[in-house]
Amino acid sequence: MRLVPAGDSVVIAEFEDRIDPAVNARAVAVAARMRQAAVHGVRDVVPTFRSVAVYFDPLRTDYDALCLRLQQAAERSAAGEDSGVETRELTRRTSPIRVPVCYGGTFGPDLADVAAFAGTSEGEAAELHTRRIYRVFMLGFIPGFAYMGSVDARIAAPRRAAPRSRVPAGSVGIAGEQTGIYPSESPGGWQLIGRTPLRPFDPERAQPALFAAGDSVQFYPIDAADGQW
Repeated sequence: MRLVPAGDSVVIAEFEDRIDPAVNARAVAVAARMRQAAVHGVRDVVPTFRSVAVYFDPLRTDYDALCLRLQQAAERSAAGEDSGVETRELTRRTSPIRVPVCYGGTFGPDLADVAAFAGTSEGEAAELHTRRIYRVFMLGFIPGFAYMGSVDARIAAPRRAAPRSRVPAGSVGIAGEQTGIYPSESPGGWQLIGRTPLRPFDPERAQPALFAAGDSVQFYPIDAADGQW
């Protein structure tokens, strides 16, 4: 693990230099331990693909103290002491979050391109998307946007050459080995293959974000008439 500052109020713990479920699981576990420790002066703890960012108030704690706490959390994680922490914080992740998707048509204008990339039909491309259980590696970009992986290599189409200025909320996209759901209308360059009626982010909910790093997600097909759009 490598500890680096990011300004005067953030410390980042970087793990291995690769995107891998095991590396991400370690980041999630260390973040969970730091949250539960309720360290004085810490404002937020954010796990990413392969790191943990700790935001802190420099008037209430300091960089060196947080580095020590992160080192202790990482050592306990490496020693296998995080099972209880992860069980308590991540109990809702024991089974996949099922996400309904209406594939193709106006909801998935790029499904034909993804199918062409795979050398298959639109129906088969959609089915390939539903076959896997995806891991949420991190949230970012906009509130509630979950970066999930890994997509079947056959449908791992690259981002669009020309991003759209407006992507409708609920759009399900693919960008290489990643898949995700746009929680709100925004610009975006991912290949849009469908849309879900679920709301990945709702500020009125007790937990505004539907997904969290470490969750597992499975998509399943629905007809347009089955969703409350």
